[in-house]
Amino acid sequence: MTKQEHVLVIDDDRVLCELLHEYLMSEGFQVGTVYDGEQGIDAALTGHYGVIVLDVMLPGKYDGFAVLKQLSSQTHIPVLMLTARGDDVDRIVGLEMGADDYLPKPFNPRELVARLRAILRRSNRGLENVSVSVTSVRHRVADVEMNVGMRTVFKSGEPVELTSVEFSLLEMLLFKAGRVVTRDELTQTVLGRPLLPYDRSIDVHISKLRKKLGQDGSGAERIKSVRGSGYIYVLPRIPIEGYAQHRRAGEESLQE
Repeated sequence: MTKQEHVLVIDDDRVLCELLHEYLMSEGFQVGTVYDGEQGIDAALTGHYGVIVLDVMLPGKYDGFAVLKQLSSQTHIPVLMLTARGDDVDRIVGLEMGADDYLPKPFNPRELVARLRAILRRSNRGLENVSVSVTSVRHRVADVEMNVGMRTVFKSGEPVELTSVEFSLLEMLLFKAGRVVTRDELTQTVLGRPLLPYDRSIDVHISKLRKKLGQDGSGAERIKSVRGSGYIYVLPRIPIEGYAQHRRAGEESLQE
């Protein structure tokens, strides 16, 4: 069994941990469980886990957000957060701090398995792409360049550090630059699940991606919202003067 199939559950509800351990094991995962934040950080940093299930409400010095902050600064292991049902603030804060996805309690264990497998597919795809030739697929729009195989992004020649979700979002937006990509399509492709009512996961990830990329040379947003639909990565406009020069050059080359 690979590292990516090892799951660490950090939750102080021991009954829930036992149930998750039994269910996830039956689904082919290896499972580790700890019951507080301090143990969770230690286990995550010293173990070999492919994904972490982290409860927001943890007792002691480290609650779920404190654990997430520590893990985000020291490891790239994807995290799925468990939040109280209806508490949108916890979900948004968790996503903004680096969580890959969230699931409100109480939840169906089959839904948890589906979310975990979607996260692992993204992580595995990233690991597989590392071995792809340097001549693999590249996307470039203005000063932003992405090498899909090498999993790198540069803006004006400077590297941009992205999470696996942010990388997948940018890959899709650059591939379809100049066209609207719906929120449903982004959620289905990037998060591996349908868009749920009142689900703002993609919006939060897009917001983080915007901050990391910054505005373009003209001070405009690179990724624009299309109300009621989705998002579009804006193609740079050629100034009228530049277009005229480009056209004259083309006409002259034809005359020659």
